[in-house]
Parts: sequence; structure tokens; C-alpha cells
Amino acid sequence: MNGYSKVKKPMRPFSREECLQFISEGCKTGKVATVRKDGRPHVAPIWFILDGEVLVFTTHEDTLKGRTLKRDPRAMLSVDNEVFPFDFVLVEGVATLERLLPRSLVRWTAKIAARYVPKEYVESTAERNAVDGELLVRLEISKMTGMADVAS
Repeated sequence: MNGYSKVKKPMRPFSREECLQFISEGCKTGKVATVRKDGRPHVAPIWFILDGEVLVFTTHEDTLKGRTLKRDPRAMLSVDNEVFPFDFVLVEGVATLERLLPRSLVRWTAKIAARYVPKEYVESTAERNAVDGELLVRLEISKMTGMADVAS
């Protein structure tokens, strides 16, 4: 069997609510795209959470991602389901960068870590990621599209 169902479901667009639900459930890694100074694209995997309808993640100010977002806050995020029948959501937005003291940032790094690591590692992961120079990134969603059942 080739993995394809004999019953075909048509590919269909996600509603905004379905997009938000899709990107917030499970531990899907996001791939964030930014633009380098010379115009070349840069893509990096991120862990993120939703705070209402704002995507929240962290990055160090010295990373390429951090430097590009400081210069040009426009970004795009791709989140996908890598299992048949495949789904994806694309998010466009403008990022704001916040420099917080580590003791304030740890609240956010703990929320993010709780989505991705086993419970017994949340505190140590949060503390490891809440360091001087780490920025809280809030990506205000301006456009979001998604498709369900891409390969069915």
C-alpha cells in the first residue's frame, strides 16, 4: 500500500480559527524567515507559543535572526504537519523585540519550553534560555493562510 487512502478528501483552506488552533497544538516547530541586509532570505527553526493572536518566541540579539529582525521587523513563519495527508499554515507579520531582564524573561521561556520539552526539563530549559542578550520576540500576525489535507 502506498499510504494513500482510497477515499480522497479535497485539499481545503483553513479558516483563521483553524490556523490558530493548528499552530498552537502539539509541539510543531516553526520556521521563521527574515531578510538579510543584502536581501538574501534567512530561515531558522524556532520554538514558539501564541499569546492571544500574537506569536511569541525568543532569540539572542547576536544571532542572524536577531540582527535581521532589529533591522527589518517583517517576518514570515511556516508551520507544517509532516505526516500524511499534510497540512500547513503560513503567518506573516511584524515583530517587536523586547529586552527583558532574565528574571522577567524566564516566565516566557518557561511557557515556551513547556510546549516542547518533558515536564522535568522545563525549569532548566527556561533558565538556560533566559539569559542576558536574549530577546522576547512578539510577531503581530497581519496575514495567515493554511491548507488542510494537501496530499489526500
